[in-house]
Amino acid sequence: MVSAGSVAPASAQDGPGLRAGLSANPDQFFFGGHYVTKPIWDQMRFQPNVEAGFGDGLTVVAFNVEFAYWMPIGADWHAYVGGGPALNLFSGNGKDHGEDVGPGLTILAGFRRRGGLFFEMKVGAFDSPDFKLAVGYTFR
Repeated sequence: MVSAGSVAPASAQDGPGLRAGLSANPDQFFFGGHYVTKPIWDQMRFQPNVEAGFGDGLTVVAFNVEFAYWMPIGADWHAYVGGGPALNLFSGNGKDHGEDVGPGLTILAGFRRRGGLFFEMKVGAFDSPDFKLAVGYTFR
Protein backbone atom coordinates (compact mmCIF):
# COMPACT_ATOMS: atom_id res chain seq x y z
CA MET A 1 0.00 0.00 0.00
CA VAL A 2 1.31 3.41 -0.98
CA SER A 3 0.45 6.47 1.03
CA ALA A 4 1.42 10.05 0.42
CA GLY A 5 1.27 13.00 2.74
CA SER A 6 -0.27 16.14 1.38
CA VAL A 7 -0.48 19.75 2.34
CA ALA A 8 -3.97 21.27 2.39
CA PRO A 9 -4.50 23.53 -0.60
CA ALA A 10 -3.82 27.17 0.08
CA SER A 11 -6.64 28.12 -2.28
CA ALA A 12 -9.06 27.49 0.59
CA GLN A 13 -7.61 30.58 2.27
CA ASP A 14 -8.73 33.28 -0.16
CA GLY A 15 -11.55 35.74 0.49
CA PRO A 16 -12.44 38.70 2.69
CA GLY A 17 -11.48 39.06 6.31
CA LEU A 18 -11.03 41.19 9.42
CA ARG A 19 -7.89 42.23 11.28
CA ALA A 20 -6.94 44.10 14.46
CA GLY A 21 -3.78 44.88 16.35
CA LEU A 22 -1.34 47.39 17.78
CA SER A 23 1.08 49.79 16.10
CA ALA A 24 4.13 51.72 17.25
CA ASN A 25 4.97 55.26 16.15
CA PRO A 26 2.19 56.22 16.26
CA ASP A 27 1.16 54.12 19.28
CA GLN A 28 -2.32 52.98 18.31
CA PHE A 29 -4.92 50.26 18.32
CA PHE A 30 -6.12 49.50 14.79
CA PHE A 31 -8.72 47.40 13.05
CA GLY A 32 -9.63 46.86 9.44
CA GLY A 33 -10.50 44.57 6.62
CA HIS A 34 -8.70 42.78 3.83
CA TYR A 35 -9.14 40.55 0.81
CA VAL A 36 -6.78 37.69 -0.12
CA THR A 37 -6.82 36.53 -3.74
CA LYS A 38 -6.07 33.11 -5.14
CA PRO A 39 -2.42 32.85 -6.24
CA ILE A 40 -1.74 35.24 -9.12
CA TRP A 41 1.64 33.69 -9.94
CA ASP A 42 3.15 30.60 -8.32
CA GLN A 43 2.33 31.20 -4.62
CA MET A 44 2.19 35.03 -4.88
CA ARG A 45 -1.09 36.56 -3.71
CA PHE A 46 -2.56 40.06 -3.78
CA GLN A 47 -3.69 41.06 -0.25
CA PRO A 48 -5.03 44.64 -0.23
CA ASN A 49 -6.21 45.92 3.14
CA VAL A 50 -7.51 48.99 4.93
CA GLU A 51 -6.62 49.68 8.56
CA ALA A 52 -7.95 52.47 10.81
CA GLY A 53 -5.76 53.33 13.81
CA PHE A 54 -6.77 55.30 16.90
CA GLY A 55 -4.60 56.74 19.67
CA ASP A 56 -1.60 58.96 20.27
CA GLY A 57 -3.74 62.01 19.39
CA LEU A 58 -4.20 60.79 15.81
CA THR A 59 -6.50 58.83 13.59
CA VAL A 60 -4.64 57.07 10.77
CA VAL A 61 -6.37 55.31 7.91
CA ALA A 62 -3.96 53.20 5.86
CA PHE A 63 -4.77 51.84 2.40
CA ASN A 64 -2.19 49.07 1.85
CA VAL A 65 -1.58 47.50 -1.57
CA GLU A 66 0.34 44.38 -0.54
CA PHE A 67 1.58 41.25 -2.25
CA ALA A 68 2.74 38.18 -0.31
CA TYR A 69 4.51 34.96 -1.23
CA TRP A 70 3.10 31.96 0.68
CA MET A 71 5.17 28.94 1.73
CA PRO A 72 3.65 25.79 3.29
CA ILE A 73 5.25 24.91 6.63
CA GLY A 74 2.93 22.09 7.67
CA ALA A 75 -0.38 20.44 6.94
CA ASP A 76 -2.39 23.39 8.27
CA TRP A 77 0.01 26.36 8.26
CA HIS A 78 1.62 28.70 5.73
CA ALA A 79 4.28 31.33 6.34
CA TYR A 80 4.26 34.37 4.08
CA VAL A 81 6.45 37.38 3.34
CA GLY A 82 5.77 40.42 1.21
CA GLY A 83 5.01 44.09 1.14
CA GLY A 84 3.82 46.99 -0.95
CA PRO A 85 2.96 50.67 -1.14
CA ALA A 86 0.45 52.46 1.07
CA LEU A 87 -1.56 55.65 1.16
CA ASN A 88 -1.98 57.03 4.69
CA LEU A 89 -4.58 59.59 5.78
CA PHE A 90 -3.88 61.41 9.06
CA SER A 91 -6.27 63.39 11.21
CA GLY A 92 -5.40 64.74 14.64
CA ASN A 93 -6.31 67.13 17.42
CA GLY A 94 -4.25 70.02 18.71
CA LYS A 95 -2.06 72.67 17.16
CA ASP A 96 0.63 70.18 16.03
CA HIS A 97 -1.84 67.93 14.22
CA GLY A 98 -4.14 68.59 11.32
CA GLU A 99 -5.16 66.58 8.33
CA ASP A 100 -2.52 65.17 6.02
CA VAL A 101 -1.99 62.52 3.35
CA GLY A 102 1.30 60.67 3.02
CA PRO A 103 2.87 57.81 1.10
CA GLY A 104 4.00 54.67 2.84
CA LEU A 105 5.66 51.34 2.30
CA THR A 106 5.20 48.14 4.29
CA ILE A 107 7.25 44.97 4.58
CA LEU A 108 5.35 42.10 6.17
CA ALA A 109 5.69 38.55 7.45
CA GLY A 110 3.09 36.26 8.90
CA PHE A 111 1.61 32.85 9.58
CA ARG A 112 -1.79 31.66 8.34
CA ARG A 113 -3.74 28.64 9.47
CA ARG A 114 -5.81 26.81 6.85
CA GLY A 115 -9.08 27.64 8.65
CA GLY A 116 -8.54 31.41 8.26
CA LEU A 117 -6.70 32.54 11.44
CA PHE A 118 -3.51 34.56 10.87
CA PHE A 119 -0.81 36.47 12.75
CA GLU A 120 1.10 39.23 10.98
CA MET A 121 3.96 41.68 11.59
CA LYS A 122 4.60 44.79 9.48
CA VAL A 123 7.50 47.21 9.36
CA GLY A 124 6.71 50.57 7.76
CA ALA A 125 8.66 53.28 5.99
CA PHE A 126 7.94 56.89 5.01
CA ASP A 127 4.55 57.83 6.53
CA SER A 128 3.44 54.29 7.46
CA PRO A 129 3.51 53.32 11.16
CA ASP A 130 6.97 52.02 12.09
CA PHE A 131 5.74 48.65 13.39
CA LYS A 132 2.46 46.72 13.54
CA LEU A 133 1.36 43.42 15.07
CA ALA A 134 -1.99 42.03 13.93
CA VAL A 135 -4.23 39.03 14.35
CA GLY A 136 -7.08 38.34 11.98
CA TYR A 137 -9.37 35.95 10.24
CA THR A 138 -10.07 35.32 6.55
CA PHE A 139 -13.56 34.01 5.84
CA ARG A 140 -14.01 31.18 3.34
